[in-house]
This record gives sequence, structure tokens and C-alpha cells, in this order.
Amino acid sequence: MTAPDHPIKPVSHRWLDRVEKLGNRLPHPVTLFILFALAVVFISALCGAMGVAATHPTTDEVLTARSLLSAEGARWMLSSAVSNFIHFAPVGPVVVAIMGIAVAEHSGLLACLLSSLARRAPPRLLSTAIIFTGILSSIGFDSGYVVLIPLAALIFKAAGRSPLAGIAAAFAGVSGGYSANLVLGPVDAILAGISTEALQLVSSDEVLASANYFFIIVSTLFISAIGAWVNDHWVEPRLAKPASSEPLTEEQDAPTASADSQRRALRWVGVFTLVYVVALLWLVLPQDGLLRNPDPNGLTALPLLKGIVVFIALYAAIAGALFGYLSGRYQRSNQWIEGMESGVASLATYLVLMFFAAQFVNYFAWSGLGAIAAISGAQWLAQFDLSTTSLLLTFVLTSAAINLLIGSASAKWALMAPIFVPMLYVLGVSPEAVQMAYRIGDSSTNIITPLMPYFGVVVAFVQRHEPSAGLGTLVALMLPYSLTFLLSWSLLLAVWIGFGLPLGY
Repeated sequence: MTAPDHPIKPVSHRWLDRVEKLGNRLPHPVTLFILFALAVVFISALCGAMGVAATHPTTDEVLTARSLLSAEGARWMLSSAVSNFIHFAPVGPVVVAIMGIAVAEHSGLLACLLSSLARRAPPRLLSTAIIFTGILSSIGFDSGYVVLIPLAALIFKAAGRSPLAGIAAAFAGVSGGYSANLVLGPVDAILAGISTEALQLVSSDEVLASANYFFIIVSTLFISAIGAWVNDHWVEPRLAKPASSEPLTEEQDAPTASADSQRRALRWVGVFTLVYVVALLWLVLPQDGLLRNPDPNGLTALPLLKGIVVFIALYAAIAGALFGYLSGRYQRSNQWIEGMESGVASLATYLVLMFFAAQFVNYFAWSGLGAIAAISGAQWLAQFDLSTTSLLLTFVLTSAAINLLIGSASAKWALMAPIFVPMLYVLGVSPEAVQMAYRIGDSSTNIITPLMPYFGVVVAFVQRHEPSAGLGTLVALMLPYSLTFLLSWSLLLAVWIGFGLPLGY
């Protein structure tokens, strides 16, 4: 009996095809925020006319909806448009961080580090090393996608294993493990900034960039181990091994400097890293340290943590420039500036998005709708008497579902945070826990949604080794990781919260 020309797709593939079609019909994220801002304007007018109000549960203050279509509201929208954007928390830290990290990427330092980490992994730990390296690569934004994923395919092929398994492992680490890391990066600053803006609706507290640091460190090791097990025991057994192993060749985008000069440059970067860390400790640990918190009851390193983005950017810029000149990649004195400029230029799309996101968030706050919705939603949820763990797990699933339709992590959080952070805060759930629950849901489904910006790029990498591969091939590869990450990572968060462990500083 011959197989049909068009075999029936599995249910999971058909469902994802429908999600893709639905997602393609959505407007651009900028257009979405314009529509959301307009919706807030008209809803605020309606709620203001109806006298919608709520009582703050801690201050007993009666909060009444204010109309943005009133004379006062119109004057505020016109006079505050620029300040809304300039003072929007996620804007400044990201620009500063990118200025430094772009130098490290432009000089070839990030690519060299990723390549070294991946190549030196023992055969039994190859999958673990690739996923671990992918998780760390998020500090360099797209470095993992354009460097590690194609390199992982070659490494696996050279080891006599399926190159598709290498691609899957790298993609799982880079994108599925996006919310884990051993160091704080721009994503921590972006999400913390948005969380702080949302929290201002009901509290004057602040969410620091290090708010999830303890948990993401443990998550890095946890996701590396879980992902490696999925790769070796679930994904790779379905794949055909290459006919013969081939020597590892460098990708087209690999650094042009010689191997010896790169090794020498890396050694000096290592020395600089040690000196830099010692210098930071010297600024914090001594009683008269310049960055030591003078409040004896406060966190000693609080000033350092509040400026962590600046210190990360400064380290990345100096390390990148040092590597570039010592490796021979940089020949002119101003090349590190070119790298910094290229990084800032890449933020054009992000800045446009953040302008309209800032208007939406501030419209929501000024009108009072955010606080009223949070208090009313909290009162409604309180009727069900859900535990903190149940609320967080429900929110993880909500984030995972929304991620299938909206690709940008910052755009989704800018949309969701003004509603969920204050609402769950009123119910006794910390904003740090809500933010971490969002990150878990967002990361877990990154690798199965075609709306993720690099999804098509990874499909192209797969087709280099399997010309007949398509969207379904990649989805089938990544679905086991997605489901396992979503379940196990959520369980880890539930256990963590259950034992009352701190998520970060």
C-alpha cells in the first residue's frame, strides 16, 4: 500500500499552523499599542462618565476613573508625550547596556567565547554544554542565534551525531532558556523597569534588575540538565545520524583573527575580568566603600545593584575593545566606537515600540484604570481563595499562551504588567514572583511559535542539513523541550515559593 502524496499532519502541527495564520493576521506591535492607547482613551471617558471607582485596600482611598477625553486629559496627553517616553523605565537602561554589549559583539569577543565553550565540552556532556552556552548567550541578544545555533550543528556532526539535534539543543538554550542566566543582563533591566512602572499604580516600591537573580542562577543549571536529557533521550533518537563525521569548520561569521591571537586576547580579558570584579568588591565591602549602602539595616550592595546596568555595559565595552585590539580584529582607534554605534542603531525598532508602549502604560496609570482594574480583579480572584502558588502557576500558563501570538517579550510585559502586577500585588503576591512567572511562560513557548523573530532563521539553519525540512520539522523538534520546560520550570518555581526562598536581591 503506497503512502498518500499528502500525509495527514499530526494534530500538534495542524494546531500550530492555525496559530501561525492567526498570528499573521495581527497588526504590527506598534500598531497594537496605538490601538490599545486609543482604547484606554475611550474606555476612560466611558468609565469617567459612569463614575467607576474602587477603594484602595490599604489606604481606604477612593480611586475614581479620570477621562482622557476631558480638557484636563487632553492637555495632559499633549504635554506629557515626550516625558512619558523619556522617563519610561525600560528605555534608558537598555540603551546604556547595548552601547557596551555591542562592543563585545562587534569585536568578536562574544562569538569567540561561545565557540570556545561549545568546542571544549566532553562528549557525554555535549548537549548540556550546548544548552548551557545557549542560555549564557542571551547576554549578547542575537549572538546565540547567529553564531551558536549553526556552530552547534557542525559540532554535533563532527561528533558523529545528528546536526539537527545540535540545532535543537542550541535553540532550546538560546531561546527556551532566555529567562535564565548566571549574570544579569539587559532583559533583567527591561522587565524590572516595566514591573516598576506597573507597580507604581498601587505602591511606591521598586523592582530591581536583580529581583530574580537567585532563581535564574539555579534555573540555568536546572534547564541545562533538563534540556540535555530531553535532547539525548527524546529528540535525538528520532533523528538519523550523519553518514560520517566531518571536521569542524568555521562559520562565515567567525572571527578573522588567528587562533593564537584570540587565545592571547581571551587570557587578557580573563585578567581584566578578575581585576574588574575585585574592584567592584572593593567599592562595596569596606566600611568606607564608595558604593556601600550607608544604611546599616539595608542591603550593603544596593547602590551597586541599582547601577548594575552601567557596570555591565562598562565591563562589556572595555572587555570587547581589549579583545578587539589584542586579537587584531581592531586596527583603528575608533573601531570600538563603530561597534557601539551599530548597537545603538539596532535599537531603532525597539525605541519606536517603546514610545507607544510608554504612552499606553502612562494613559492607563493617569486615567486610574490600572489601579481600579487591579483592585477589582483582586477582589474577584479573592473569592476563589487561591493560594499564591496556584495564582502564579495560572499566570505562567497565561503568559505561555499569549507568547504564541505576540513575539516580543518586552512588548508582552508592557501590556500585561500594568494589569497583573498590581492585581496580584493586592492579593499578596510579590511583583518579583509575578515577573518570574511571566518569564517562565514566555521562555518556554518561545521555541514553538513562528511569531518569534528568529524562528524563520532557525528553519533556514535546519534546511542546510535537511533540505526537505519545513516549519513542522522545527516545531516537532522543539515541542518536547517546550512542554518539559513549561512543566518542570513551573514546578521549580512552585517549590521555591513554597519554601519561602528569596528570588533575588
